[in-house]
Amino acid sequence: MSAWVDQALSNNLSVALDLAEAHKWLRRIAECLRYPNNSRRILVNVTDITQTPEIPLTSFQVRCEMEELLQKFVPDPKQNPAQFILKKKLQRLWHKYGANLLHCYDIPGLPPDNLKMEAMFSHLRRHQRRISGRKSTAELRDFGQYQVLFLAQSEEQLLAQIQQVPLTEYKTQRLRLAASEASRQQKRRLHRNPVSTIQALVNQHQELLTALEFQAHKY
Repeated sequence: MSAWVDQALSNNLSVALDLAEAHKWLRRIAECLRYPNNSRRILVNVTDITQTPEIPLTSFQVRCEMEELLQKFVPDPKQNPAQFILKKKLQRLWHKYGANLLHCYDIPGLPPDNLKMEAMFSHLRRHQRRISGRKSTAELRDFGQYQVLFLAQSEEQLLAQIQQVPLTEYKTQRLRLAASEASRQQKRRLHRNPVSTIQALVNQHQELLTALEFQAHKY
């Protein structure tokens, strides 16, 4: 039996070493993004989701460090297939979504990942299913943020959490959110009220055409 075990270990030694090295690179990526050490834990206490340490970083600095790390990570596809697959997927995800993952480093009080937030909403979903007896938790998409506010232990704690974000930064992020939600809201209006929505678009086109004609006659 020991001979078969030794043979199995010998045959899979290269695979184990490849996976171990891929895990080291994954840890380096997490360190580059400054993920907290306890971000992978399942958190039951969800009252402190905004109590994260300040990150004296900028999105530009993190982007430069990540791109430098990707340039150093050059595994051989034949000798290190696990590392090669990790590099290929990481590079594709970084080029596709990297720009949208770095805003947290420029917004005070925003953590580098949303794992605590997702754990909190999972807790809210389980609670919603338990008290309602229904499988759907669609209401949390519209009212979940208000349940988050109710988790504060006191009004002073809630006010302190809100004041962590400057007012100008809050307004900037609200405008960015409104711009990203505009297309989805337009599709919803077309689905619910197609006639009035199309008429509103026609009116906007007429107003823009009138304004352009006025500018043309003016000059």
